[in-house]
Amino acid sequence: MEMERSSPAPSPVEVPRFFVCPISLEVMRDPVTLSSGITYDRDSIERWVFTDGHGDCPVTKLPLGAGELQEPTPNHTLRRLIQSWCAAHALERFPTPRPPVDADRVAAILDAAARATKRSGGGGRPDEEDLLAALAELADIVNESDRNRRCVEAAPGAVEFLVSVLKNRAAAASSPSSVSQEESTSPEEAALSVLHSLKPSEETMKRLLDSSDDLIDALASVLRWPSHRARTQGMHLLKAALAAAHPSRLATASADLIEAVVGVVAAGRAAPAVPPPPPKAVKLALHVLCRLCPWGRNRIKAVEAGAMSALIELLLDQGCGNGVTSGKRAGELAAVAIDHLCGCAEGRQELVSHPAGLAAVARAATRLSSSPAGTESAVRALHAVARHAATPAVLQEMLAVGVVARLLFLVQAGAAGDRPRERAREMLRMHAKVWRGSPCLASHLASSYPC
Repeated sequence: MEMERSSPAPSPVEVPRFFVCPISLEVMRDPVTLSSGITYDRDSIERWVFTDGHGDCPVTKLPLGAGELQEPTPNHTLRRLIQSWCAAHALERFPTPRPPVDADRVAAILDAAARATKRSGGGGRPDEEDLLAALAELADIVNESDRNRRCVEAAPGAVEFLVSVLKNRAAAASSPSSVSQEESTSPEEAALSVLHSLKPSEETMKRLLDSSDDLIDALASVLRWPSHRARTQGMHLLKAALAAAHPSRLATASADLIEAVVGVVAAGRAAPAVPPPPPKAVKLALHVLCRLCPWGRNRIKAVEAGAMSALIELLLDQGCGNGVTSGKRAGELAAVAIDHLCGCAEGRQELVSHPAGLAAVARAATRLSSSPAGTESAVRALHAVARHAATPAVLQEMLAVGVVARLLFLVQAGAAGDRPRERAREMLRMHAKVWRGSPCLASHLASSYPC
């Protein structure tokens, strides 16, 4: 019986090279031409300029004018050729790009949202629906393109209005019992989502921080919301805001803010009624804590909020592999934060008072060998204890839980770098009378004790 011949596989379609964006190496959907004569896909060149911060043509390296940075010239002829080529080869045609939003449209949406906010002073349902509709329209505009996002951010009063929605409604939304994850999106959650999608620039953040404390206060309330997504978005915004804040503003951080950040780090241990945050939110909270702690009395505020205990528990979870976060980055950030807290007497006291505090930090000093910052921070925290809180009981505990053995390992291995090695050697010499001749120190370790 004669077998049927299989039809040959269709040959791949060769894409004309001038249809391909030099940045994305994909067929251009919305080609735009710069003054350098090079054509790019709009999304790719806008990402190159506004997200990556370049001010030149990627191919020719020629500087770009301010006008074309804001509005490059559409290449309609090339777009029609690409559309015709797609149709000729039975390929899906790219939709015609929607025109960018203009400032007047954004102003009209903001005006409608502001009117709804004023009318809903008594909590009227129809006005709340109007506010949600306006915020949803803003979200659609912002998520459509980087160009629209910049237009909304530049609109007078747009970012301030979103912050005001958070601020005015934060008191009702901060209680875990008042906002349920199963309920439909509330106006404050919608405003937070739009603000997060906007990715406000450093200049915008500085303007908000210079005008009032509304943004920081509102974000502190967001960190207590039960929504995982809202807390992660709030922490993203808080990290960006504090990165733009002047040191004088950081030094005056409120105890309420620090307590909220510590609550996220603690993964719900301090408030069992609140669901544990996602790992991303915890890592962001660690970044924020490391940013806040070096300034003013923030160390003491963090210690009073339970930060030391939360950080030690996080290190212990890292060691067991069953924590809310995984990976050495979280352990490194926790070690850096512990180092900051050990800069005050209250922090050192909390560390030595925790049953596993010294052991957890010593283990971090050797387990984070591939992370110089984490190792150095852990060793520096132990050094602060050895120098300023070395009571006889503490010295004996350091010997019993293996801190001394790990210090000897750091001195011998030297893989952690020169500074941690020298600090470890200094601690060993500092308390040699107590540690060197102790029967708790194994003989092979005693023989390697530095002179």
